Amino acid sequence: MGIAYTAASQRVTTSPANLNINAGAISGLTFTPGVYKWDSAITFGGDIYIKGNRDSLFIFQTVSNIVAGTAAKVLLVDDGSGNGWPLAANIVWVSAGFLDVGTTAHVEGVFLMKTHAAFKTGSSLNGRVLVQTACTLDSTTIERPYT
Repeated sequence: MGIAYTAASQRVTTSPANLNINAGAISGLTFTPGVYKWDSAITFGGDIYIKGNRDSLFIFQTVSNIVAGTAAKVLLVDDGSGNGWPLAANIVWVSAGFLDVGTTAHVEGVFLMKTHAAFKTGSSLNGRVLVQTACTLDSTTIERPYT
């Protein structure tokens, strides 16, 4: 976990437009391949969209927390290149804080968390969660990502 966390957190964004988007309030936004960084919590109470193909890499970094609200969803969108949909295994979320996935919310990707992760009743993950301290699952479905 430590090596993966360090490697993901040290990746540098090549676009100033990918820094502190909407001060971390990302509901309704569409993300294309790249490295995104926030100096605040990443929060979404509604759906977000990750648009790319099976070769696309997405890294979301924050020094704070990641919070997916009740019924919020991370939705994968085909970019039309003919190379398939984005893979959850190629979506990395790295946080120095905690992860909170709300009731019936669905998230995609590999979550590397410094403190803890909490998945509330009926939530789901297509991916992996690696936490340095604790992970709480309450009637949660976790599926291994296709690679």
